[in-house]
Amino acid sequence: MNHLTDCDSILVNNHPTNKIKHIMKNLTNQILAAVNEVVLGKEAQVKLSLACIIARGHLLIEDQPGMGKTTLAHTLATVLGLKYQRVQFTSDLLPADILGVSVYDRNSASFKFHHGAVFTNVLLADEINRATPKTQSALLEVMEEAQVTIDGNTYPLPQPFFVIATQNPVQHIGTFPLPESQLDRFLMRISLGYPDHASERALLKNQGGRAIAGQIKAVCDARTLIGLQHVASKIHVSDGLLDYLQALVEYTRSHFATGLSPRSSLGLLQCARAWAMCEGRDFVIPEDIKTVLPSVVGHRLQSSGNTHVAQQILDSIAIPKL
Repeated sequence: MNHLTDCDSILVNNHPTNKIKHIMKNLTNQILAAVNEVVLGKEAQVKLSLACIIARGHLLIEDQPGMGKTTLAHTLATVLGLKYQRVQFTSDLLPADILGVSVYDRNSASFKFHHGAVFTNVLLADEINRATPKTQSALLEVMEEAQVTIDGNTYPLPQPFFVIATQNPVQHIGTFPLPESQLDRFLMRISLGYPDHASERALLKNQGGRAIAGQIKAVCDARTLIGLQHVASKIHVSDGLLDYLQALVEYTRSHFATGLSPRSSLGLLQCARAWAMCEGRDFVIPEDIKTVLPSVVGHRLQSSGNTHVAQQILDSIAIPKL
């Protein structure tokens, strides 16, 4: 991986050069192209997923069984060149199965901590809502602090660290709805939906999906991804756009029982920056915010009972003239 060799200056410079921006644009294009070879016909969802990761967020993929949720999660981890662990969440899964456990060692006459599956770059939490609330809550500290505390000892997780979770619709038998505190820790929630006719025909001809997933190679690595995240955090956002973003957030606080939290507004800003970078720009425009907003706010305002909350918010706040 040579991408970051030419980009080391982004870690010390506040404003990436045109050369760096060009390299970053080419790299994001390569990542998206590689994932789209496996996940056919879902370019928008794949791009949102990448933006979520570049924004240092956790991703929740919700849909019916068999729609390619796990395939997308696996492919993202592979293409990004990250170490990953997959945990199949079930009703009998215990927090120790994920976090790790301290075991008494007779030889040293002391307890030794055995790392759980969470000690990786990407934790693929498959069917996360099939686990009990107690097990789900074990991820709260992990997702917020990127660390595990066991028996009074704190263990930092490798960097970068993400949770990519898949979830079946809550009406399915054997599921436990994620609590609001857990949902809020997922920066984005997306759904894949059924493939279009051409994409499904390609799948039937073994031109995508798991049939070729094993042939996909990494086009990135952990160090390069950290560079991408650093570039995204420097994307320019004008005061006028900050006013627009704040107006959107404040609308939710006055029109819904529970509005968006400060964590949500920061996440929305970072997602807009990441989307702008994927578009090859070093500045955010209103369309960036409008594009990522449904995936950022939908699961946070789901208790409102309105399935079109994102569109309601966008329709109620005028786009600023920049």
